[in-house]
Amino acid sequence: MNGLYTIILLILSNIFMTLAWYGHLRLQQSGVSSHWPLIGVVAFSWGIAFFEYCCQVPANRMGFEGNGGPFNLVQLKVIQECISLAVFAVIANILFQHQNIHWNHILAFFLIICAVYLVFMK
Repeated sequence: MNGLYTIILLILSNIFMTLAWYGHLRLQQSGVSSHWPLIGVVAFSWGIAFFEYCCQVPANRMGFEGNGGPFNLVQLKVIQECISLAVFAVIANILFQHQNIHWNHILAFFLIICAVYLVFMK
């Protein structure tokens, strides 16, 4: 179960991370934050990133084999990166609809999945 909880928390973490990193750009495009000073945008993003850490830290602690989880450190990182790119692709298409996924992006995602497979090989 720790593995499943880890993956769910990593997905949530990456949703918050992507919104913190790129959500302010969408707010700027819509005019909501176009007049905010940079420090306001940074504070806004940090506020979102707090929730990312509230998911990321428990996910890593729960999933790490040194704490009874099923994953070693490299596996945790590769899983996180794979989830990060998948979440980014979905959110980018929702928030920035003119950002299309092309064949080379799909190939890159496939190669990342290959990397996940290689990391889990014994």
